[in-house]
Amino acid sequence: MMLDSASSGLVLLFAFALGAMIGSFLNVVVHRLPRMMERQWRQECAQLRDEPAPEEPPYNLATPGSSCPHCGQEIRWYHNIPILSYLWLRGRCSHCAGPISARYPLLEFLTAVVTVFTVWHFGPGFLGLGALFLVWGLLALTFIDFETQLLPDNITLPLVWLGLLWNLGDGFASLSDAVVGAVAGYLLLWSVYHLFKLITGKEGMGYGDFKLLAALGAWLGWQVLPIIILASSVVGALVGILMILMAGHDKAKPLPFGPYLALGGLVALFWGQDLLQAYLS
Repeated sequence: MMLDSASSGLVLLFAFALGAMIGSFLNVVVHRLPRMMERQWRQECAQLRDEPAPEEPPYNLATPGSSCPHCGQEIRWYHNIPILSYLWLRGRCSHCAGPISARYPLLEFLTAVVTVFTVWHFGPGFLGLGALFLVWGLLALTFIDFETQLLPDNITLPLVWLGLLWNLGDGFASLSDAVVGAVAGYLLLWSVYHLFKLITGKEGMGYGDFKLLAALGAWLGWQVLPIIILASSVVGALVGILMILMAGHDKAKPLPFGPYLALGGLVALFWGQDLLQAYLS
């Protein structure tokens, strides 16, 4: 449902502000969730060795408060306003002048822009709300995978279940198509993984990729899985070739596939049905 011109201005302005705030939260998720996982792994390893769990201060998405990674100075609320604070501080800590990663304003701005486009494309209704949850999850997974080559179960598995629940009301697909999409999405990459490993003796991707494609199938249905695979494979191959030719990327070093799956998912979310109809006609 497209927005009419009378109400679009305020709605899209609100969507931009909301997207920037969500992007700020996603920055916290991208930075902290992998570290929370590492803590959990250390505790589990200690238990397997019958050793006492390492004593560490509380660390989660809410605690401790945000601070400068260089000097440890706590960041004040007015230095934490999405996009604006980074521009005002010129990308440096107000206390020690240490550089602030450009990832913070980039993710905030990208989330704001994609949120605006999503609301404009689907409208501020049931489909628009569902699309926003999917888009925000894909953005978080993209940046985490780029930085750590991890696709946390804490995000992929809730996306699978949320997609199935959303399609109880025939959101983006019928429930039967969503269930088949989740199963087919997982098994498709699972089969590719084991076939590649059988032929080469190497692991071509991680299990997080299976779960991410299962989540996309749960949200969008099995019919768009070929579009997602095609788009992600083409873009991933082109980026990989460019990185090898222009940036001297080590061919033996694996590239994360999750970001390209996420991009393929966005293509399928916004234009998947149009592409299917064009192909079938």
